[in-house]
Amino acid sequence: MSKTNFVIVGAGLAGARAAQTLREEGFDGGIVVVGDEPDRPYERPPLSKGLLTGSAEPDSVFVHDAGWYAEHDVDLRTDARAVAVDRSAKVVRLADGEHIAYDRLLLATGATPRDLAAPGADLDGVLRLRTLADSRRIAAALVDGAHVVIVGAGWIGLEVAAAARQRSATVDVVETAALPLRRVLGDEIARVFANLHRDHGVIFHFDAEVREIRGDVRASSVLLADGTELPADAVVVAVGVRPNTDLAAAAGLAVENGILVDASLRTADPDVHAAGDVANAYHPVLRRRLRVEHWANALHSGAAAARAMLGQPVSYDDLPYFYTDQYDLGMEYVGHAPPGEFDRVVVRGDVAKREFIAFWTAGGRVLAGMNVNVWDVVPQIRRLVAAARPVDLDRLADPDVPLDEVR
Repeated sequence: MSKTNFVIVGAGLAGARAAQTLREEGFDGGIVVVGDEPDRPYERPPLSKGLLTGSAEPDSVFVHDAGWYAEHDVDLRTDARAVAVDRSAKVVRLADGEHIAYDRLLLATGATPRDLAAPGADLDGVLRLRTLADSRRIAAALVDGAHVVIVGAGWIGLEVAAAARQRSATVDVVETAALPLRRVLGDEIARVFANLHRDHGVIFHFDAEVREIRGDVRASSVLLADGTELPADAVVVAVGVRPNTDLAAAAGLAVENGILVDASLRTADPDVHAAGDVANAYHPVLRRRLRVEHWANALHSGAAAARAMLGQPVSYDDLPYFYTDQYDLGMEYVGHAPPGEFDRVVVRGDVAKREFIAFWTAGGRVLAGMNVNVWDVVPQIRRLVAAARPVDLDRLADPDVPLDEVR
């Protein structure tokens, strides 16, 4: 009798954690992990942080040692691209024509950086950050005296800016909004990050759009809509990502800002699950659909999907969590506060010193919390968010009231 075969499409953190969890849970069937990159699975946060500054060892990014996959009888296929899923035949077709049969399938296909809609965006020296190879190319461009233009002042754009300044490059950041991260954080906290970068020599161009990237074969400058021309030895485009849903959509699975899955990360096809950046999952605590692009989601949702694939009862209810390190600022964020849904930002601590906790609230309920250079408070913030009930906002703002006592 043939063994059960689980196939994982996507060799990132979510896929690797799924394979690991399957073995830890005692699954002894076949596991095939298909990834289109040449490298074995790795974690992405160092790509915009330690690998750019040189503070992280190159091998520290990998999820497992090189020998782990063979030792655990996991068939890892790198440089292999899945091009179709036939759900009736239960096979995954690869670009080279091979068909891989599955009993359960996990789609962990991740996301792709959005392109910049401007002439010259395809010139050499215009870089995007998603893969290990991308990070290496950007790191090579961050040299002393280089002029680096970053398009987009989101988390990735700001982390690259911090790394570039730490490498003594000249940095211009072009952003369509009036502040970095304004839609996500609101004006008060967005100014914290604007001032942080200005203090380290970053030049911002707010309410600005790129008209053209100029150069012959290689980018040499960025022309803004107002006529400003910025010299550029490298241009980093960081204007968001789109989930890689083409494979799922072609297979007839429901897709809307990601692959639609329930709280157990299962699609409408009971034999197909999705995890990581590509999964738009129903969150049982927040009571809404959510697609999360951060490291912690890949880490935990891959493991949760694996247990669900084994038939275990799973309700993936981890609250969104992410972190950033920029210069001397360290931050953790827990929860979900969509733009337009919070009505007040409550702060405890000293914003000027960049030592504070901010809470995004709606009707007195804590939707999310961010601790900036204040540590060991994530469990308390998580409790406030999960409670989903109004709290005393004056006590929430008072640093003399322990967070555990805020009700």
